Amino acid sequence: MKDVKDEKSEEFVEETMESFIPTTNEAEMKELMGELDKEHAYRQHNCWRQYITVVVSIFFVAFQLYASLSGRVTAQILRATHLAFVQLLAFLLFPPTKKSRKDHLPWYDVLLGIVGAACWMYIVVNFQELARRTGAYKTIDIAVAIVGILVLMESCRRIVGLPILCIATGFILYAFFGRYLPGFFNHRGYKVARIAAHLFYNTEGIMGVPLGACSTFIFLFILFGALLEKTGIGQFFIDICNAIAGSASGGPAKVAVLTSALLGTVSGSSVSNTVGSGSFTIPMMKRLGYKSEFAGAVEAAASTGGQLMPPIMGAAAFLMAESLGLSYITIVKASIIPALLYFAGIFITVHLEAHKLGLKGLPREQLPPFLPLLLKKGYMILPLVIIVVFLCMGRTAVYAAFMGILSCLIIGFVTSVVDILLGRKPSFGVKDIVEVATSAARNIISVAIACAMAGIIIGIVTLTGIGLKFGAGLISISHGIAAITLLLTMVSSIILGMGAPTTANYLITSTITAGAIVGLGFKPLGAHMFAFYFGIIADITPPVALAAIAGAAIAKGKPIKTAFNATKLAIGAFIIPYVFVFNPEMLMIDTTFVAALPIALTALIGMFGLSAALEGYAFRNSSIAERVLFAVAGVMCILPNTVTDLAGIFILAALVIFQLIMKKKAKVNA
Repeated sequence: MKDVKDEKSEEFVEETMESFIPTTNEAEMKELMGELDKEHAYRQHNCWRQYITVVVSIFFVAFQLYASLSGRVTAQILRATHLAFVQLLAFLLFPPTKKSRKDHLPWYDVLLGIVGAACWMYIVVNFQELARRTGAYKTIDIAVAIVGILVLMESCRRIVGLPILCIATGFILYAFFGRYLPGFFNHRGYKVARIAAHLFYNTEGIMGVPLGACSTFIFLFILFGALLEKTGIGQFFIDICNAIAGSASGGPAKVAVLTSALLGTVSGSSVSNTVGSGSFTIPMMKRLGYKSEFAGAVEAAASTGGQLMPPIMGAAAFLMAESLGLSYITIVKASIIPALLYFAGIFITVHLEAHKLGLKGLPREQLPPFLPLLLKKGYMILPLVIIVVFLCMGRTAVYAAFMGILSCLIIGFVTSVVDILLGRKPSFGVKDIVEVATSAARNIISVAIACAMAGIIIGIVTLTGIGLKFGAGLISISHGIAAITLLLTMVSSIILGMGAPTTANYLITSTITAGAIVGLGFKPLGAHMFAFYFGIIADITPPVALAAIAGAAIAKGKPIKTAFNATKLAIGAFIIPYVFVFNPEMLMIDTTFVAALPIALTALIGMFGLSAALEGYAFRNSSIAERVLFAVAGVMCILPNTVTDLAGIFILAALVIFQLIMKKKAKVNA
């Protein structure tokens, strides 16, 4: 006869098995992502209308592949055609409001899509003539430009959201009314025709560097991501992370951290990352004993960090390389240590919380075995490895992305052949290729529109010189004190990053705020990384905190409390950028990995100190004095200075020894 302990053990195993089944079904996930992430609120027709978008998407992908592989399409024609396809699909797929029917395609959306596409095709058809009369545009040219910009702004409202639309509109108004503004904001002002022509036809406007990057390698990487998603790599990441960390203390939370770091390599959205992996990890965390707000916060903080994780960084790595004129490998090297420290901080806090609450891991026998899983499905990561290898060899991003796509197709078809030989249904075929094409075309829409809107901002900056003026203004307000300038830049980047997708986030924050940091004499790469980090952290920083809201929705917790917990977990992201701006060695600028390794190790020790301070626990519950000392020692270790490092390590060592002794005494007395 089984005793009570065995019955409880069996009950726990049954609950554990149930926890692997996501409590949020696919329909609820889509509804949640559509509510929080506009780019997922697309129409889903079950009639002949779906074939319209499918056909347009296939032609779009075919054109992009031809342009990328042949090299015969000039930059402006490629960008204009790219945006024409995007505008057409934007209105075919996305309804005017959240409450609009998702199964209906009104005539006015078809008209808007055709008009938007026609405006950009006007450039393609009249390219030679427009080039000859640059600076002397006709009335029809200006009219097309104005209509094209207005339609673009409407598509932005629908898909990307109001924050970037308001910023772009503000910049356009600034270009027009600049003569009436005081101080460093004052300029001579420009007429509507000049503004429209500069933004629409000039390569310093909408068709600038951001859209150029989007129409070439970013599109290919999104196509690559769609192929990876079709192979089931997301589930593979979850399984492999469960195999690695599922049985450790607080296992599900650690699985969430690892999974989000891996998914960040192929996901370009904090919200979709949170919902995708969170539907599995958050229920497991709650079932193990974590509070709802903490479980949602762990997933949100980790998923947001996925946008900071090389090699992709939500496509921001490629945009940063283009903007700064640096190699892609330089950007990846620079982002490695800060990203690892970010995730280390979350991982350590999760570990301490688990020990504080006495939480155990999942039963080892109920977890997927690591080696068999790797042998069975390890081939899924080969395309990612191939891309990184080619990029490290100095190949272009376009070449690396194409090789990744080709490797995905080869693996897919080889797998299907094996399935047929074994008498199973093929796992990859023509239908899957069509679905990948439509998915890639749909996923590029928000990125392309965000890049186009960023082009408006950049265009006004180049037209009026506001970028330099804004930077000079921040320096003037702070009286040239670096710490105050960085603080103002941090606040500005968080505000500008609220609700913006990753690519737009980087483009906006780097264009507007990074100049102030560069103006103080800091390295441009450090300045751009600083602005990008705080722009991304807006996804978990109240009051907007879209990723935290998504995590709270799945965990059935309070959104604001979840956002504050996520902010606490991501404390490293609020400190590390200051460190690498003042000490670019952390970004491996003008140094080697071996030289940067001591900085990384001491900073890692510092993250333990900060986590222990915030959690109020290291090896036992800490007093207020202990928490203060943990925090001070942690910051001292993070600052890359030999004296502060040694002092911080000494204080931390003393605190650890003290806590271990007191813990042992408490056990003896008990």
